[in-house]
Amino acid sequence: MTVHSLDDNYQQKSFSYFQNKRPEMLTYIPDTSNTILDVGCGCGDFGELVKVALSSEVWGVEINTHAIEIASQKLDRVICGDFTNDLGLPERKFDCIIFNDVLEHMIDPFTSLSNAKKFLKHGGVIVASIPNVRYFPNIWELVVKKDWQYSEWGILDRTHLRFFTYRSILSTLDSLGYSVQCIEGINPVEQVHPVYSRKFRIFNLLSFKQIEDMRYLQFAVVARPKDF
Repeated sequence: MTVHSLDDNYQQKSFSYFQNKRPEMLTYIPDTSNTILDVGCGCGDFGELVKVALSSEVWGVEINTHAIEIASQKLDRVICGDFTNDLGLPERKFDCIIFNDVLEHMIDPFTSLSNAKKFLKHGGVIVASIPNVRYFPNIWELVVKKDWQYSEWGILDRTHLRFFTYRSILSTLDSLGYSVQCIEGINPVEQVHPVYSRKFRIFNLLSFKQIEDMRYLQFAVVARPKDF
């Protein structure tokens, strides 16, 4: 039996997996950010968007070798490796460190988030897009259809190792010494999976909007180290 490592699984992903501009996340990057680190930068599409919008210096970290070749043509510097390892990054270098749909792929996202603090300037922030395991279509499949199928994309991407909810995002960041400045749902069900939209509205009304968090595919988060 062949056992693939996390790196192997990433190398086998289709190339389109690493091409995503994520324009909805641009608004969460502080416009005063001059130096930015994009962890899991893929082909550098989002980093390039940030670089143009803010006229900033953008570095990337990525483990997929093909994506690195493309990203290197767009960003100021791209480092090959896992962010949990010592990559030789300069301390107190960055105004903002980005984790767009990256933390859920990490074996140890908690250490990565803790380590990120030493690379931030005073007053710096982390910005993250984090998938919501309580997303309505996912829970519908689990509770109603009694199914939990991994796939190449989405909440149950087969390379996801960690799962988060609105509440666990807040508690995780708090326990790691971060103060959450902003947390907002993005990519609502009516835009991403409109076939579930009516079902969600009905159940949300019946529950007096107690499942409002289940509307969103991801949460956008901005957090600052508490000691900054």
